[in-house]
Amino acid sequence: MFRKLTREKQRLSKEECLELLINEKRGVLSVIGDEGYPYALPMDFYYKEEDNKIYFHSGKYGHKIDAIKKNDKVSFCVYDEGFHKDGHWSLNIRSVIVFGRISIIEEWPHDIMVNFCKKFTSDIDYIENEIKNLSSSTIMLRLDIEHISGKIVNES
Repeated sequence: MFRKLTREKQRLSKEECLELLINEKRGVLSVIGDEGYPYALPMDFYYKEEDNKIYFHSGKYGHKIDAIKKNDKVSFCVYDEGFHKDGHWSLNIRSVIVFGRISIIEEWPHDIMVNFCKKFTSDIDYIENEIKNLSSSTIMLRLDIEHISGKIVNES
């Protein structure tokens, strides 16, 4: 159902893929938008390792939400800042692509929102205040992962 990588030597292990999901803060969510065109947008996210799901927060209305309501199949790409190997100018970038189905969650699981926010700040008072202030105007999205693959690419 999902394609294999064409360059097996560049494949990341499952552990390396999960490491990127745990450590990175942003990625690009792609949905099937109007007239069947892809619609891709940068999103902050939280990967919950225990249930192997990715969570996003979102406004309640807009292109993304309309697209998700029509078709729940999505992909999500995360990549790191890259690194240089000693003595080389080119950048090595690790990326992960996740395929799965996304759903809208009206009620925010509090623990997930707290952990989501902790990716950006450790100030618990600030986090609790933000959750309280945003809960009426935003929703949560949950991506159930069906397939994940990753690779490392050298820019040279």
